[in-house]
Amino acid sequence: MELETFLHQLHFDTDKIYPPNWQVDWEDAPLPYKLYRDLPTIPFTTEIPLTLKKREGHLNPNLEELGHFLWYIYGLSQYSLSVINDETVEKKASFTESLRRFVPSGGALYPNELYVYVKLDDIPNGIYHYDVAHHRLILLREGNFDDYLSRSLANSHPISDCFCTVFVSTVFWKNFYKYNNFSYRLQGLDAGVLIGQSLEVANVMGFSTRVCYQFLDRSINHLLGLSQQEESVYAVIPISMKPSLICVDTNQKREKMVSASEMCREVPMLNHVSYNRSKRVIDYPMLRKLNEATMFETTQSFVKIMKNDDKKLAFDTTEMILLPFKERFSYDFASVCRKRYSPDNDFILGKVSQTQLSTFLKETFSFSYQNDLDEPHGQLENRVSLYGSFYNLEDIPNGAYFYDNGTHAIRRISEGDYREFLQSGLIMPNVNLYQVPLCMHVVGDKNHLKENLGYRGYRIQQMEAGILVQRLLLVSCALGMGGHPLLGFDANQCDELYRIDSKGKTSLIQIPVGPYRARAWLRASLLG
Repeated sequence: MELETFLHQLHFDTDKIYPPNWQVDWEDAPLPYKLYRDLPTIPFTTEIPLTLKKREGHLNPNLEELGHFLWYIYGLSQYSLSVINDETVEKKASFTESLRRFVPSGGALYPNELYVYVKLDDIPNGIYHYDVAHHRLILLREGNFDDYLSRSLANSHPISDCFCTVFVSTVFWKNFYKYNNFSYRLQGLDAGVLIGQSLEVANVMGFSTRVCYQFLDRSINHLLGLSQQEESVYAVIPISMKPSLICVDTNQKREKMVSASEMCREVPMLNHVSYNRSKRVIDYPMLRKLNEATMFETTQSFVKIMKNDDKKLAFDTTEMILLPFKERFSYDFASVCRKRYSPDNDFILGKVSQTQLSTFLKETFSFSYQNDLDEPHGQLENRVSLYGSFYNLEDIPNGAYFYDNGTHAIRRISEGDYREFLQSGLIMPNVNLYQVPLCMHVVGDKNHLKENLGYRGYRIQQMEAGILVQRLLLVSCALGMGGHPLLGFDANQCDELYRIDSKGKTSLIQIPVGPYRARAWLRASLLG
């Protein structure tokens, strides 16, 4: 299958990307976390603070603070046991258990892994894996790799000023075993919500961050000791105590090209042994083919994306409702992390006030983040937008809307109650949209940034959508509501609703948001 066809089917015709008679081998499922064997370990304290505060001073954090940072990003936070009622058999029920983290993940499979390049006084400088299962670091490669990393990022990021650099990777098998080829779409979004959580935690703790989507893939994977047939890095996030990480915008990449093959020869290959529990791993040729097609072999491939204002011009003639401006909304981040979860049949229809809607939309878009796609401060709204189908909102007619962040207003596309329309578009109707006042959609370019970034653009778009989704989920939880990210929806149908198909836009993910009742489940915090 051609990659272009595969990506089209992945988004608009998902039934065709599954092989005939696809069945999940639940008994041979991999672990939701990676385990290394026979390597040096550095344990973190299990005494995690119930609140996170901005640290004072400009000294490097210590090992304890690094542990808190990583745990709030991706640590095991909760054990849950839920009842599944079998309606076909009277009084028949089964149970499902899971280990949860603060970020959502399709099927709670968590296909991503975290690696860190650490320079602290407490431990040797080097490359580490964050062992989620035991809340500790695993030393993979000792040494100082500032120069190696800087050149892999085209010398445009001050790695020497960073006490830590985070690598977000994807282990393909971890959710391919369940979702087959559809896992490729999930993996980008899962990486995005993880990046989003990293940015939130760093901001709360007073760290500066920069998200690098463009790097020499093979040299980074080689440094971490990853087999790129099984796992590959999707994003690199340098972290510093300095107020900001300024990109050195030089033309050095054009003057002196750096290639991945040259870089890989500078450090020896690692042959560490890891464990994932599965005894039979099925091949995933399309995922490998796409991963190969996304890789940058030289720094000459790196680009900057010009800002596009087309989406703002498209709705000048629609009815606009200005939303009330309120003071900046604040909340206890750690508390919201503990409370957040994804309701399904737990939604209950409640009225949402204009003030709540205003805060929800403004706070979701109220941040910029430094990245290597645009300068000086990356704005998510340059590439992704928020649309929504609203029902039962205070003084706002039911209908489909576009959020215009520039004027802090919603622009009505069409009036009506679209709950039945959206419910009929769910591939797996595990959410009752009749009980949801806000059905949000993250919208992006239909060509998935391919013109600028080739096939790498697809996963970057999914990651930026994921960043926005995580921000949206945290804000909705802080406002007393819940959100449930969904990919099992009819994108063509939603594009028709918002009249965006002719504008080259498409719906990337659907997030029902609203009040909910307490779920009947047993859960326990894994906080030490």
